[in-house]
Amino acid sequence: MTQTQNCIDITPFLNEDLGSGDITAAIISADQNATAELLTREPMILCGREWFDTVFRYLDATISIQWHALEGDFVPSNTKICTLQGNARGILSAERTALNLLQTLSATATLAREYANAVEGTQCKVLDTRKTIPGLRQAQKYAVRCGGCFNHRIGLFDGVLIKENHIFAAGSIENAVKMARNQSDAPVEVEVENLTELEDALKAKPDRIMLDNFTLEDLRSAVDYVAGAVELEASGNIDLTTIRAVAQTGVDYISIGALTKNVRAIDLSLRIAL
Repeated sequence: MTQTQNCIDITPFLNEDLGSGDITAAIISADQNATAELLTREPMILCGREWFDTVFRYLDATISIQWHALEGDFVPSNTKICTLQGNARGILSAERTALNLLQTLSATATLAREYANAVEGTQCKVLDTRKTIPGLRQAQKYAVRCGGCFNHRIGLFDGVLIKENHIFAAGSIENAVKMARNQSDAPVEVEVENLTELEDALKAKPDRIMLDNFTLEDLRSAVDYVAGAVELEASGNIDLTTIRAVAQTGVDYISIGALTKNVRAIDLSLRIAL
């Protein structure tokens, strides 16, 4: 089971939904208790239990939640995932925010598991990108790991990724890498668009080279040319139908923006019985 972050701040998510208060839940007696069951309508990788729990317990610490599956488990469709018991108002007010988080993180983990399975048996690792839902980067990056893939840099602060515009502004790949080394100890990656640029990048000695929109033939040529001297990452227009062939070229990594930006929320349903 993968562990989440130690501290989860769900107040921004609750604030945007609750505002000045839940005027619909107010029709329920303040001392009314309820039992609720959470179901999934489709197969999924369960991810986000701690976010889900935190939402309910933030509103009412007495609400109990019994999970019937572990974080990272595969859950078939029409399966009961957890049972909640406690104050009806608290359950009703927390429901949408909790489900929004769980359905999004589970969707991310489920898609990540599909990509991880697609490269199984190769030496290639599938990476996410910074193309995340605003406000959910850390959570989605966690979900990617929960699904069996890996994280690229978290943000602009923990890794250098030199792209075409950076190279143009710096004057050359060599200058760009040199300036990056002078200002930071963070790992340096350079994006190249053809084999000629790959040669220039290899001379500059970055930690990793990203091969952007290379054909399979050029990916194999790049792997042969580099011969293990630097890590290689393939990127650009790679999906579940093509990723295995890319992985089999021998690249070390494949980055997939779709892991976090193209997710479709898992269909979940919370049934409440007073």
